[in-house]
Amino acid sequence: MKKVLVLGAGKIGRIVSVMLHESGDYSVTLADANGQMLEVCAPDAAAQLVKVDVTDEAALREVAKGHDAILSTCPFYLNVAIARVARDIGASYFDVTEDVETTRAIREISKGADGAFVPQCGLAPGFISIAAHDLFKRFDKVRSLRLRVGALPQNPTNRLKYNLTWSTDGLINEYLNPCEAIHKGKRIEVLPLEGYERFTIDGTEYEAFNTSGGVGALCDMLEGKVDSLDYKTVRYPGHQEILKILIEDLALGQRPELMKDIFEKSLPITSQDVIVIFADAVGERDGYLCEENFIRKVHGTRIGPRDWSAIQVTTSAGLCAVMDMVLTGTLPGKGYIQQEQVALNDFLGNRFGRYFQHKG
Repeated sequence: MKKVLVLGAGKIGRIVSVMLHESGDYSVTLADANGQMLEVCAPDAAAQLVKVDVTDEAALREVAKGHDAILSTCPFYLNVAIARVARDIGASYFDVTEDVETTRAIREISKGADGAFVPQCGLAPGFISIAAHDLFKRFDKVRSLRLRVGALPQNPTNRLKYNLTWSTDGLINEYLNPCEAIHKGKRIEVLPLEGYERFTIDGTEYEAFNTSGGVGALCDMLEGKVDSLDYKTVRYPGHQEILKILIEDLALGQRPELMKDIFEKSLPITSQDVIVIFADAVGERDGYLCEENFIRKVHGTRIGPRDWSAIQVTTSAGLCAVMDMVLTGTLPGKGYIQQEQVALNDFLGNRFGRYFQHKG
């Protein structure tokens, strides 16, 4: 039985522990610096619970010894130190970060390591890159590749038409940082909250706009191979306009801690959410101009003794599936691995990746 250390006992770390435990093939240790969060996870009986400060690399190294893999569900700014510990003990490393600079640093740490290093294993970045790359491979030449993902409340009631469903730090990070794209075959940076558009899926209207991090490593891989590529976050119409008032007009973009405090005290958490996934490719195949897309709406489901939200299910399924594919030999067990190296059919056929087969 493989031993896995899950760091962070929050919304994602808890379900990751349960998901791995339910498989019957993994012995899980769940660690966090917050004892109260560990107590919340105790009734799941899915993992050995350990209190440790992940910023104390020596203490973390002691806890991590003997584990085959380390899965970080911690905020992105903690992941570089965690990756160093994984390298030191020879474990494979996985995370769900959306932060571009963190991912680049982890790639450097992975050089010469004994284990596999696979950042950005969640939903976006993560699964959306796998789906988009699968579309890319179906064409002789690709003109445009569009990636759209949103974690939305099923029943929005406030003017933002939004509820908190995941990391507030990660949310603000993607709203504030520059975004990568490809234009006329070359990689460029575009501003967050720009590139506004509207579209409809199954009769529901959405808006989308640039946000940071969701494109993963696709720009590195596909520069010069596609004419255009972009990633945008999906929201209900009206969200972007209010964000621009808060971030630009009221200058909360210069005070992210205050913005986080306002969000967490004003926007309720909900487990009644839906994940909207849309990837679209236009290109040439056999001399014809063709278009193909990949669409999913994923809702929450029951795993083990309780129900989980859609964002918890999709993020944890992405993380667990890629780790499972590495530890069972479907993916290489050593070196740096990008999400685009994962075959879509292999992912969807995985016991954890199958949760993305659910359609709303």
